[in-house]
Amino acid sequence: MLQVNNIEVCYSQVILVLKGVSLDVPDRSIVALLGANGAGKSTMLKAISGLLKTEEGEVTDGSIEFNSNRIDHMEPEEIVKKGITQVMEGRMVFEHLTVDENLEAGHYVRRRQSNLSSEREMVFDYFPRLKALRHQVSGYLSGGEQQMLVIARALIARPKLFLLDEPSMGLAPMIVEEIFDIVKRIKEEQTASVLLVEQNAVAALSIADRGYVMENGKIVLDGPAQKLIDNPDIKEFYLGLSELGEKKKYSEVKHYKRRKRWLV
Repeated sequence: MLQVNNIEVCYSQVILVLKGVSLDVPDRSIVALLGANGAGKSTMLKAISGLLKTEEGEVTDGSIEFNSNRIDHMEPEEIVKKGITQVMEGRMVFEHLTVDENLEAGHYVRRRQSNLSSEREMVFDYFPRLKALRHQVSGYLSGGEQQMLVIARALIARPKLFLLDEPSMGLAPMIVEEIFDIVKRIKEEQTASVLLVEQNAVAALSIADRGYVMENGKIVLDGPAQKLIDNPDIKEFYLGLSELGEKKKYSEVKHYKRRKRWLV
């Protein structure tokens, strides 16, 4: 469904952030993109959704194809109409609007194709808590409820590809588990694909079919999700476990040692 082919991304024509990155998102799959802060994960999503332009960024080399059509030079609104929706990091709800009004905003691109009431009920089936809060001003929702709302607002547009940016950030483990279960259900029932950007490697790989690890603007490791979970480097650098099962602080691992392992 999605093919990112050796892309480079620059900001302000000076700062090179992505350095020849390639990845694939097959039809009806969840792909996890892992990495620390500053690795380039969010930049990757913005390159796909066309939102780089809002931050003086651009794809300077390579190509991005969606269903065999190039989209890397399209405007964001054109990309949305093709079926790609990005859920931004930080729970970007319209704070002064109600839950219902947020969902109506998400339905805008489908307003001529489907009935808002029936689509809203479909969303409430995934997020029953939002139905009870439908007339509540969204700025007063909890962090978990706001995260559910932004995913629901994306879902009501019925995209073919979800781009989820750090959906677990700042949430309690039980809420993270609930949201990730819903994401997996959406993939299965809506026949949609998901590109999931996460620092929570355990949660992401538990629902993903495949994963990529990014460092310093490059893909340094990729493979089936279970293979990455079993990888000793992933256990050490993302789960904090050494091969002996001892807890280890990330700061205690030598950078050159990590790079040597990734490149083997």
